[in-house]
Amino acid sequence: MPQITEKELGAISDQLAIEENLVAKYTYYATLTQDTALKNKYEQIASEHRTHCERLYAHLK
Repeated sequence: MPQITEKELGAISDQLAIEENLVAKYTYYATLTQDTALKNKYEQIASEHRTHCERLYAHLK
């Protein structure tokens, strides 16, 4: 695998921070609602962003 440049590393780091923030937000939103359908949707969205985090972390290995 080719080396990651400083610029690429910075971009991945920035995107990881964004994705982690989105996971936290949607997880929090899921705890606030009493609507089951909405809760499930928030949990699904949080899960998708967790997957994005995992993929970004994979680029750092």
